[in-house]
Amino acid sequence: MTNKKELAIFENFKIRRHYDEKTETWFFSVVDIIAALLQQSDFQAARNYWKVLKNRLKAEGSEVVTNCNRLKMKAEDGKMRETDAANPETIFRLIQSVPSPKAEPIKLWLAKVGYERIQEMADPERSVNRARENWEKHGRSKKWIQQRMMGQEVRNKLTDYWKDNEVKEQNEYAILTNIIHQEWSNLTVKGHKNLKGLKAQNLRDHMSDAELVFTALAELTTRNIAEKEKAIGFNKNAISAKKGGAVAGRAREDFELQTGKKVVSGENYLAPKRKKKEIG
Repeated sequence: MTNKKELAIFENFKIRRHYDEKTETWFFSVVDIIAALLQQSDFQAARNYWKVLKNRLKAEGSEVVTNCNRLKMKAEDGKMRETDAANPETIFRLIQSVPSPKAEPIKLWLAKVGYERIQEMADPERSVNRARENWEKHGRSKKWIQQRMMGQEVRNKLTDYWKDNEVKEQNEYAILTNIIHQEWSNLTVKGHKNLKGLKAQNLRDHMSDAELVFTALAELTTRNIAEKEKAIGFNKNAISAKKGGAVAGRAREDFELQTGKKVVSGENYLAPKRKKKEIG
């Protein structure tokens, strides 16, 4: 976990947040979000509102409360105390339950930190177009964008197979992805990100053409092996993942032998760090 930027500000309201490096997800304090929605500076009042709302949502069978986690965050007294926290998707659902003129502004605020996906869920083409535009703005070549989008299509077909064959989303997807990645690249996903100096960024958005190609090959092979072997459940798909990644791993080694070029690279597309101006 990281404590970097553990506080965010929305219209003078401090929003405590916690970054989970494993899932690459921000979790926001529910009480702080409630306080911002109600424009309530009295923490206890916001806490009481959440207590009542939580009971009502439970009675209604809402998944919002179930999806909240108890995470330790710094309280007003400076001590780390367990606090209800939720990821952006759950926060968006929670916002719908709190009558407030600040609902839309806080959605936009969350969007600024990269969590707006509501329109994209309704119309996936928006996500594709937004991604292409962002890559173009950052100077990516048409060839790179084509490779990135092709790789995403391969990835989607693989996760569709997992979904249809009793692989649980989130944790099991991440484990299988890591198996594939380690087999073809000799690095875990986290190790590859560390090599590139990445933190919350998407690793694939910082891959070279070659890295994208071999990632796609590994995932394409994994799906085809899984389909051939009729892999069902996590354990069977883990075997397919290891085999599929290994095929791409051998191809990578042959590529490097024949070309003299390393595929796995520490290069990234991060903007150069600006030097702080000295105050005179």
